[in-house]
Amino acid sequence: MNNAKNFMTYIDSKHRLFDLHLKETFRYRDLIFLFVKRDFTALYKQTVLGPAWAIIQPLLTTVVFTIVFGNLAKLTTADVAGDYVIPGFLFYMAGNICWSYFSTTLQTTSNTFLANRATMGKVYYPRLVAPISTALSNLISFSIQLVMFLCFWLFYLVRGGTSIQVSPALFLLPLCILQLIVLSTGFGIIISSITTKYRDLAMLVGFGLQLWQYGSPIAYGMQLIPEKWVGLYMLNPVTPVITTFRYALFGFGYFNLPYYLLSWAISLLVFFVGLILFSRIERTFMDTI
Repeated sequence: MNNAKNFMTYIDSKHRLFDLHLKETFRYRDLIFLFVKRDFTALYKQTVLGPAWAIIQPLLTTVVFTIVFGNLAKLTTADVAGDYVIPGFLFYMAGNICWSYFSTTLQTTSNTFLANRATMGKVYYPRLVAPISTALSNLISFSIQLVMFLCFWLFYLVRGGTSIQVSPALFLLPLCILQLIVLSTGFGIIISSITTKYRDLAMLVGFGLQLWQYGSPIAYGMQLIPEKWVGLYMLNPVTPVITTFRYALFGFGYFNLPYYLLSWAISLLVFFVGLILFSRIERTFMDTI
């Protein structure tokens, strides 16, 4: 009987403010990987091209950006002033794959309670399993897109004629990817917590992401921003991630350590606030959803 106590799970309605159930969530890691497999399989199920869509979508978007913003609008792709050559195609693709992961993860995570209410209402498991599995399943598509980008990057690097260079800044790449995960998941679980009572917010997410995209340096370089507005512009936490991502891959560009650290601070704050809200809302969401 004493040994049986080691296998008991106690479900209690009393929660402390910072009771985030992180240890319990880690014990359910097998369920997380099961959800990751389910989400990724469901995304491309009954499609002719399957996971190839993870490549086709950013590729077509990059072509459109190159034609519209690069050739027609002739927006600058320079993040810093100087005489150097950077392929516009690579510039737009770098920004697009980052934004695609961020926006997709934020949007799908923001529907966590609505999308999983049937399961959550019948079976107990740590609710953080759902947004974590969403972030990881989208990371698979992002990894495919990153491999595609690196193929083009190697082509331009070997062919020459550009200013692309391999530098120690490449070590910043994993940090940028980790920050995208933290930031998108944080914003997503904040929105998912609020939309349990205010459904109108869910309708505004897609529109807000469109505005946010054009407020980030994806279709243009940092040189387009007047110097006096750079400080305000860098308060957008996505901006330092994208500029640092390009800086790491191209070996040059805009990298400001104080702004990058500030972006990390905002990302961690958003994620922490999201965890607290999520922990408080999960207790009563079945009554309001």
